[in-house]
Amino acid sequence: MQFQQVAALAAGGFIIMATLGGCATRSTTMSEIAFTGAADLQELPAGERISPNANPFGLVYEGALVKNEAGQVNIHQVSYVLNGNLIAANLYTPAGYDPAQKYKAIVVAHPNGGVKEQVAGLYAQRLAEAGYITLTADASFQGGSGGLPRHLDHPAFRVEDIHGMADIIASYPGVDAEHIGVLGICGGGGYTLKAAQTDKRLKAVATLSMFNSGVVRKDGFLNSATSTTIQRLHEASEQRAQEAAGAELALTPATEKAQISEEVLAKMPDLYREGYLYYGKTHAHPGSTFQYTVRSNLDLFSFDAAAGMELIDQPLLMMAGSKADTLYMTQDCYKKATGTRNKEMFLVDGAHHIETYYVPQYVDQFVRKLTDFYAAHL
Repeated sequence: MQFQQVAALAAGGFIIMATLGGCATRSTTMSEIAFTGAADLQELPAGERISPNANPFGLVYEGALVKNEAGQVNIHQVSYVLNGNLIAANLYTPAGYDPAQKYKAIVVAHPNGGVKEQVAGLYAQRLAEAGYITLTADASFQGGSGGLPRHLDHPAFRVEDIHGMADIIASYPGVDAEHIGVLGICGGGGYTLKAAQTDKRLKAVATLSMFNSGVVRKDGFLNSATSTTIQRLHEASEQRAQEAAGAELALTPATEKAQISEEVLAKMPDLYREGYLYYGKTHAHPGSTFQYTVRSNLDLFSFDAAAGMELIDQPLLMMAGSKADTLYMTQDCYKKATGTRNKEMFLVDGAHHIETYYVPQYVDQFVRKLTDFYAAHL
């Protein structure tokens, strides 16, 4: 079965407009499902780039590339098809890249609500500066990637996105497929742990400020919502029933666009206060949003990144800020990673969760630790 997709560039990147042979234009009498992995890597020609901001690649992090120069680290805006869905990604090649040579590679999974142009791009670029070919992609249904409904936050797809990045980077000229590592950030860290439990192509596994999305959606941050778990499941179930009957899609609030007073911000947990400022103010990108479909809870509530941690036998590095209010999630998964003989928790003193995304003094420490880790184990 062949998939032909029509894509249009928008502020967030690629958006699927039509799918021939997929769901959008397929006859209702046909019911094939394609589960093929990632293929058909294409690079966007320079003349077709459209950026939502002053950076020609749409990047929003400090020190971001503004042009590609011969002999230097370069960024390639690429797309590929993952199980019939068009994925928008950025691929970074190291200085002096020669496709005839062999390079180790690292795939980077972005946070919940994030996009490839934010913290995932920062770490992908810094690792490319260390000599690796790196890839970071917008999650399916999110950012510049295709998929309907928009803003679906489904653990199985997020994990499959990481498998797909491993598929596609192995096909890039110069990549040594026997030496692929992974870095997962925030929610992408939880999904990375789940992917690495079974995907042994990922030879070295690292997380930064790992966030266990399903557990937090179910129990609330710091177990603050356990009394309403069942009630919220009933609400999500009813919402799915209504949508199946033709109702409009229900989304959670786009809190990054809200006008929150300084007084209210001061009372919020560090994660949410600093996340609001990072995603909504200082590092905003139009493809990034905290919104997700209400019915996503049906799948999120049963997801736990810590379940199955004993299946990870690869070298494991879990990094976080010592002052992060999410640190308990990293500690839980680390404790349960009993299947690897090589694991390490690395904390940067004084850093909060969101500060690990952009504060230079903290980022520099994490990058040094990552380059040492991958050099030793990849």
